[in-house]
Amino acid sequence: MQAIADQQLQRPVGQLMRGWREQRGLSQLALASRADISTRHLSFLETGRSAPSREMLLRLAEHLDVPPREQNRLLLAAGFAPAYSDSPMEAKEMTQVRATLRQILSGHDPFPALVVDRCWNIVETNAGFSVFSDGADPALLRQPMNALRLALHPGGMAPRIVNFAEWQSHLLARLQRRVTLTAEPGLTELYRELITYPGTDPAAQLPDTPGDLMVPLRIRHKGDELSLFCTIATFGMPLDITVAELAIETFFPADPATAALLHGEGPVRESR
Repeated sequence: MQAIADQQLQRPVGQLMRGWREQRGLSQLALASRADISTRHLSFLETGRSAPSREMLLRLAEHLDVPPREQNRLLLAAGFAPAYSDSPMEAKEMTQVRATLRQILSGHDPFPALVVDRCWNIVETNAGFSVFSDGADPALLRQPMNALRLALHPGGMAPRIVNFAEWQSHLLARLQRRVTLTAEPGLTELYRELITYPGTDPAAQLPDTPGDLMVPLRIRHKGDELSLFCTIATFGMPLDITVAELAIETFFPADPATAALLHGEGPVRESR
């Protein structure tokens, strides 16, 4: 994956810009209109006949919805300094970020919560995450532990997911949207891996609708069936790529019985 990134970095900035325009399905006229520049000027930038300024690159990147990591690559290819820092999670300057994430996750106990990076590798979890990891193949729990691999692999959560077809469709649709947005080679490779798992059928994906964030996860856990829904949060306007690419996934009980079970109160019985 790093080799691919290096190859992209060596490409002229005009080619990179054209690649993102084509990735977004825009003509030169459409992008030029959005960015308030002439089509001729945009053509010159893409062919290398004109050199873009830093401000022009960032303007075009904004209208193309280019992710921060790829904005840095555009700037470097044009000879400019990156716009965003890229700090490893273990770096000293990330101490406050790590503390904030742990506070958010621990505050969500006993319900499951996790933090993932741009490739769905798990960065942090809370105690409630054991609902997902219990009984999983130890190989799937080694670092880097991948949330999608854990969910869909037959040695992971898959045998315990009651509505597996629905849940895998939801996860694969999210992954496909992320591939389209970022053009991240690692995500493409992950998608190709996931669709080879037994019972995973990409052709049976559900329609991509605004309500898909409420697709429930129904999972068997210690003899009971839990029903959960997931919400996703990200940091607003971060100046560091690592932080920008983090997503906090918190799961909530979808019914009173699940809430009682996760609180250790036992199953809820219907009153007569």
